[in-house]
Amino acid sequence: MNPHGNRITELLGIEYPIIQGGMRWVARAELAAAVGNAGGLGFISAHTHASADALALEIGQVRALSDKPFGVNLTVLGSNAGLDYDAYVRTIIDEGVQVVETAGSNPAKYIATFKANGVKVVHKCVTVRHALKAESLGADAVSIDGFECAGHPGEDDIPGLILIPAAADQLKIPLLASGGFADGRGLMAALALGAEGINMGTRFMLTQESRVHPAIKQRLLEATERDTLLVGRTLGDSSRVIKNSVSRAAIELERAGNVAPGDLLALTGASRWMDAFASGDVEGGAFPAGMAAGLIHDLPSCAELIARIVQQAAAIAQRGLGFRVPAA
Repeated sequence: MNPHGNRITELLGIEYPIIQGGMRWVARAELAAAVGNAGGLGFISAHTHASADALALEIGQVRALSDKPFGVNLTVLGSNAGLDYDAYVRTIIDEGVQVVETAGSNPAKYIATFKANGVKVVHKCVTVRHALKAESLGADAVSIDGFECAGHPGEDDIPGLILIPAAADQLKIPLLASGGFADGRGLMAALALGAEGINMGTRFMLTQESRVHPAIKQRLLEATERDTLLVGRTLGDSSRVIKNSVSRAAIELERAGNVAPGDLLALTGASRWMDAFASGDVEGGAFPAGMAAGLIHDLPSCAELIARIVQQAAAIAQRGLGFRVPAA
């Protein structure tokens, strides 16, 4: 690893190229501050909050816990049409937030506004073509989600092993690798594939500072890499969630055919899985989880986790190739 930093650490003003995903409901002040204090970059989620005023309070809570950089995730979705995104944008700017992670719909409108106000923009997407579009719109960096990720992996089914170098080959701006990352092995793999850092959701969800109910955390600790499902696939809106009675019911409904978006909402809607995260009902909703759950076996603090990842990555870097390199 470069002891002098890389483009991601320099862009974001952080010590390590380890980013906490802007997960709805999960990405709160305590988690974002803990990640920042440990040398990474934490995010809070704008659309967790019903109003811009509530988002401003959450921003204040981060600052009460940390003087390190942090960001706000702004995920723009048609299903959240009732939210005042323009108000969120004004609040992010007025509160002096330094970094925004845009996701969801076309970010052009918001990237221009943020850039005009000195806010750095990382756009999260699932395809190379969307990454290139974000670059052309002025994004400072891109976070690209492979098929392994929690939540929405897109419909192309391209795993990170292919998607990350395919994006790195074409992008000029820095690239973050997302989906399937949980440890120092993943960080080193991402760097080898052409990314300059990693974005982790499920791994940071399973930390001491995460608000997710202990029963849900325990369910995820018990999960293997085979314990997720893609719901919404027949509607062209796939979402990776944990296997439970709710997600299996959704799959059966889709297999029966003629499913409309509203038919799945009662089972897989965000309000239901967010309630489950809070209550601890492991059968209460189709809550997002990535394949990386199969690599996670403990609940460290964010400080312990980031130190472990860095130490493991450094040990890998010092190993050498282990085989002879032929003369040029």
